[in-house]
Amino acid sequence: MSSELSNAAGRSIMDLIAEHQDLEQFRKKNWIGTFEQYLDIVKENPKVTRNAFQRVYDMVLSYGKEEYEVAREKRVRYRFFDDPDHNGQDAVFGLDETLMALVNAFESAAKGYGIERRVLLLHGPVGSSKSTIARMLKKGLERYSQSDAGAIYTLGFVDLENPDLIHWCPMNGEPLHLIPQRFRSTVEEQLNASLPPDCYRIRITGELCPFTRHLYSERLKRYGGDWTQVVKDVRVKRLILSEKDRIGIGTFQPKDEKNQDSTELTGDINYRKIAEYGSDSDPRAFNFDGEFNVANRGIIEFVEVLKLDVAFLYDLLGASQEHKVKPKKFAQTDIDEVILGHTNEPEYRRLQSNEFMEALRDRTVKIDVPYVTRLDDEIRIYKKDYNTEKVSKHIAPHTIEMAAMWAILTRLEDPKNANISLMQKLKLYNGKSLPGFTEENIKELKEQSQSEGLHGISPRYVQDKVSNALVTHPTATSINPFMVLNELEAGLKHHSLINDEEVKARYRELLNMVKAEYEDAVKNEVRRAIAADEDALSRLCANYIDNVKAYTQREKVKNKYTGQYEEPDERLMRSIEEKIEIPSSRKDDFRREIMNYIGALAIDGRKFDYRTNERLHKALELKLFEDQKDTIKLTSLVSNVVDADTQAKIDVVKSRLIRDYGYNEESATDVLNYVASIFARGDAKEDE
Repeated sequence: MSSELSNAAGRSIMDLIAEHQDLEQFRKKNWIGTFEQYLDIVKENPKVTRNAFQRVYDMVLSYGKEEYEVAREKRVRYRFFDDPDHNGQDAVFGLDETLMALVNAFESAAKGYGIERRVLLLHGPVGSSKSTIARMLKKGLERYSQSDAGAIYTLGFVDLENPDLIHWCPMNGEPLHLIPQRFRSTVEEQLNASLPPDCYRIRITGELCPFTRHLYSERLKRYGGDWTQVVKDVRVKRLILSEKDRIGIGTFQPKDEKNQDSTELTGDINYRKIAEYGSDSDPRAFNFDGEFNVANRGIIEFVEVLKLDVAFLYDLLGASQEHKVKPKKFAQTDIDEVILGHTNEPEYRRLQSNEFMEALRDRTVKIDVPYVTRLDDEIRIYKKDYNTEKVSKHIAPHTIEMAAMWAILTRLEDPKNANISLMQKLKLYNGKSLPGFTEENIKELKEQSQSEGLHGISPRYVQDKVSNALVTHPTATSINPFMVLNELEAGLKHHSLINDEEVKARYRELLNMVKAEYEDAVKNEVRRAIAADEDALSRLCANYIDNVKAYTQREKVKNKYTGQYEEPDERLMRSIEEKIEIPSSRKDDFRREIMNYIGALAIDGRKFDYRTNERLHKALELKLFEDQKDTIKLTSLVSNVVDADTQAKIDVVKSRLIRDYGYNEESATDVLNYVASIFARGDAKEDE
């Protein structure tokens, strides 16, 4: 019986896959045809002949973009970097300016304005997303080559003795390279004749690689120079770029200087085949498998590019400036690829001070990739890894926010304006409006701090410490901000990249600043939870409005208990207004504003709701909290002496924290105990 069930499950899975496989797409991706058929494809879809920069630029644009303004400056957000194909797993947050500079470089190179002859160098501190950007571009190009819009083709020659065997170009060369130089301008003119103005012009630049050139020359001799006969032996196939298969995507990572070998970039002699072909300069006895070779038609990533041995730089300079590499024993060979490197600040400073690197500096376009300096973006980075789908343990509210806040503070420079604190600067950068500060002021703050984001704490360090907090408290059902902040502080003692004790001391001061911010946040949260009695708020609001109405109209208020008419309750009105710092000199203006607001709503046929007036809503909550704080006796939690009536009221507050603010039972209890201790300290100070 179990065997039958097992077979049924197997059939079900097989049927599921069979139902969803796309054989038509498979045939498209594995298309093989003649050179003449390829010319028809080029005529119908000229984009198949794009160079590497054009293809990368179009790939990024294919995901769309959105424009927005910051301080009256236009910004562009490219959706490709949201990583939509992988549900944002590799998404880059808060670096729109950096990514705009990178895509602008791609556009300039695609249009042939000179950047195509440069190394694009991503420069920034460790953990600032340099590798992520490079990885996204490589993965994106792989996916793009599988789509109809990103189709790309290469060539090979049919074996003369075995027609089923095709010798494919080892460097994935462009089939149009078969067209002799003297005919290229005529062919280009014919192919470009019907193209719209906004389409890339077809340009046949570059030559066949040594291996394919050798086969081409052999056929040319065989057919007495008849080119039309030669191309009958040519086959063209669809090319799917793949880093794993080493097709069109290359990655080079420097090793120990003693073990570096330039053949890793340009290929090496295959000594086994020398005996077969009789010469080490026969291209058939050479492996065109260096990173420059395999990355042809696509992109090559240089990890920590400035750690390259000087001997490698000649290959890098030729590849960027001339679009050529020099394999051992062969003439210079054409390549077409985006060269993308990345490096950190110490290595870049070494480049600037090394006179032997002057040629590389001149051929480099530096694109700064700083740390994020906007709090919301930093939070998004961590929430990508610490969410309910990935983490089984509950993470208390503000935990990720406080860790992110500390990381941002370490990256910001102290404001030169004495009227603003570092924490206020963080909030301004995050889009919060503060009295007396405009977008122009924020722009000025950023201009005064050019190196912000190029130093400070890496997101990786914060991620490591959040992970530590999750595993070092096995009995806890929830981790809270103090657990993470303590991990962050403890880790500073042994931080491998921070040796300066003054810097460590500053970072500890910033942790204290974050703890103070957290204290304010949870006090407000608990206050709102205590004052979240909608009926009580409505009654308090109605009482306040009745008194304000009587006051502004110089009338008396009817006491609902005695039935007597009395003067408006000034003490009640001021106790509410003082909660939002309305001075006595401004009370009449504020009360008239409230009545005018209510009157305007009445004219429109709408009823007044205190929740639509943010300032009044806050004042009512603070007043209600003050009235209820003593009845709830929150401070009794500190002494652990809680009567049944008080416990019932505390349980109501706890349920509101769980329902409205994202706490669980344990974290809600913790935060109530913490806030109770704060209030107890405050009461003790008042008694003194």
